[in-house]
Amino acid sequence: MPLVRISPPAEGVVTLTLDRPDKKNALSIALRDELSDAIDKLACDEAVKVLVLTGAGAVFSAGFDLGEFRDLGDPAAAKRLWDSSDRFHRAVLECALPTVAAVNGPALAGGFDLAVMCDLRIAATTARFAHVEVTFGDVVYGPLRELVGGAWARDLALSGRAVDAAEALRIGLVSDVVAPEALAAVAAERAAAIARVPRPLLLRTKQKIIRRADLRPGATLDL
Repeated sequence: MPLVRISPPAEGVVTLTLDRPDKKNALSIALRDELSDAIDKLACDEAVKVLVLTGAGAVFSAGFDLGEFRDLGDPAAAKRLWDSSDRFHRAVLECALPTVAAVNGPALAGGFDLAVMCDLRIAATTARFAHVEVTFGDVVYGPLRELVGGAWARDLALSGRAVDAAEALRIGLVSDVVAPEALAAVAAERAAAIARVPRPLLLRTKQKIIRRADLRPGATLDL
């Protein structure tokens, strides 16, 4: 079964839904690779202008699938995991098309990173954001700092504390907070507004965004 549901293009907008609700949309190697493949393919599709990313069920994403970290003692397994991780982060960060995260619930650890790596974030009132991995793993810091500035990024990256949707709006982490039942419609409306722009202009603007973010090529843990 696919782990990422891909909607047909509608006026240039495609929605990618993380579809592992029984695992809180944990970002397994298979899911990350599937999402990376989809982003790479859609970015080359002339009929597509904007990607919306969301999660199935009540959670956006609980982060990386920690069960897969048990095999890090095996060099081949470790290489597969980190190669998948690096490719996933680069696929989202360097996507040629604008991306909108429709954050339908908790976005934790790698799920927080996924939301932050998108260009816009629309949050349901049920959303919360936290780097819960601070006690055992590295935080992807650069994209967060680029959005909210050094003071807030240091606070969240060093403490791992959670911010709810209202605080996320106040610090500029998200653009809008809406009722859960309105999230899909509001995200679609924002995506449609972007999709009215001619595709070549969107591609050029997105390249400016990527350049100004100054996220140097390298491994995930260097971000």
